[in-house]
Amino acid sequence: MSLMLKQRSAAEKPAVDKNGWKYGTLRDLRINKYIYIMLVPVVAYYVLFYYVPMYGLQIAFKDYSPGLGMWGSDWVGFRYFNDFFNSYYFWRLLRNTLLLSFYELLFGFPASIILALLLNELRSSRLKRFVQTVTYMPHFISLVVVAGMLVDFLARDGLINNVLSWFGAEPVAFLRESGWFRTIFISSNVWQSVGWGSIIYLSAMSGIDPSLYEASRVDGASRWRQTLSVTLPGIMPTVVILLILQIGHFMSVGTDKILLLYNSSTYETADVIGTFVYRKGILESNFSYSSAVGLFNALINFTLLVLANAISRRTSENKLW
Repeated sequence: MSLMLKQRSAAEKPAVDKNGWKYGTLRDLRINKYIYIMLVPVVAYYVLFYYVPMYGLQIAFKDYSPGLGMWGSDWVGFRYFNDFFNSYYFWRLLRNTLLLSFYELLFGFPASIILALLLNELRSSRLKRFVQTVTYMPHFISLVVVAGMLVDFLARDGLINNVLSWFGAEPVAFLRESGWFRTIFISSNVWQSVGWGSIIYLSAMSGIDPSLYEASRVDGASRWRQTLSVTLPGIMPTVVILLILQIGHFMSVGTDKILLLYNSSTYETADVIGTFVYRKGILESNFSYSSAVGLFNALINFTLLVLANAISRRTSENKLW
């Protein structure tokens, strides 16, 4: 009897159209053609500026000469990688890059979450809009302008030293003191990005079911307890995804800003892998060496991204892929 039922179900099962996926794809393209047309410039941008340049990574393994070209240059294997690992600057560059990235993650990442939580608790809409405007504005200031402001304010005759002189302090050339560089760099990054970074968390908070807050109030939960038990769990998927993305850029500390602020007297704490690549590749025209260092940096970022995503996938339901 069971055999007859199986045969009947197999006979009643419709035949699978092998070209069904083609029909579905063509139908989707026809229906959403304008969306795909809008997507073309984005795809072209990433192909031209991110994937095509990967072809040039081979110069990291060659003794590249612009006169000989990429194909005419001799292969040298891992020579430039070995030169970098054995160089005097390797451990200094690695230490500075890791420390600046770690401090950015330690102080900069939670700052946006804390600001978003505080803004979410404000009941005055006018005060909330004012605080948002004040904290968002630094994000729209050019990086060059921000660096110029820091140079002027932190000079020996700048605003900061003038204020400190009122309390009897001696003037300090902050940007020429290696011990001050990390503090200046991280604090200015937090000031410039904290407001803009809070937008995503505020958007995530707006999607939390209001009935959860009502139920917590019925149970006698205070505002602090509601934040811990409702708000934070509600935005946790967003926090985890953004944390994974930031870990993926862990070694890509703000090179542009460091180039605008550092000098030879602060190399001990300010010189990172990105600035070293700039000096070797652009200033010294040592293209193969700088490409090898840049590739090493990119591989570490990729490894950290994969590990962070794998850990998040195993410990929670939040992941990038």
